[in-house]
Amino acid sequence: MINRIFSDQKRFTLLFFVILFVDIWVKLYCPIFPYRFISKPFVILVLFAFYYVNKRGKGLKQHLWVFLGLTFFLLGDLLIIKAADIVFLGLSLLLFSLGKIFFCLKFSHKKDFNVLRLVPFSIIMFSYAVFIISIVLNGLKKFLVPALLSFFLSLLMVQFAYLRKGVFNKISYRYVFLGVITFIISESIMAVKTFRQDLPFQDFLIMMLYGTAMYFIVLGIVRERRYKISFS
Repeated sequence: MINRIFSDQKRFTLLFFVILFVDIWVKLYCPIFPYRFISKPFVILVLFAFYYVNKRGKGLKQHLWVFLGLTFFLLGDLLIIKAADIVFLGLSLLLFSLGKIFFCLKFSHKKDFNVLRLVPFSIIMFSYAVFIISIVLNGLKKFLVPALLSFFLSLLMVQFAYLRKGVFNKISYRYVFLGVITFIISESIMAVKTFRQDLPFQDFLIMMLYGTAMYFIVLGIVRERRYKISFS
């Protein structure tokens, strides 16, 4: 029964978004302890299960970066529940940063890429980064270096996802790229909320976009197929 749910994309999608909406509801309407510590881990845990069921048998080396990335995001999720505490916020930034590094390693490949193709995209992402940083800069204070590093790693993750184009199949590329773009939007809202000011529907948007981002990233990795290189 479990395998049938996790091996069927439609059933898994329904299960995942039910779990995500339950977690959002708990965040909005229930006390943090113990309810949020129960609901939040399941968002990542079901992605673990989905990935494992669909990619098992491929060897540990094939899975290592994904497992490590999801593990550190799961730990970061638990700590950021207490984001009002400066220590927990700092540790969560560290864990999320490590998770991003492992996803960057997963998205990286050895195939040469056209540098000119990357330039316009890099300019757009750099401009976006400057815009967000300019908004939250005055509120960062002690978190200036950790926050800038975390945001830099997010941009790096987006670039690595972008460079998968032409190396992996289109459906995998589109899911992963959509996932990392959605992730950086969620992170941007979280940064403005934490270091600048409250925004309308911020808690719902952060969690909805974050969960959707992780769903698309993992789904894209599961659907990943490398194009064969022709030497003719």
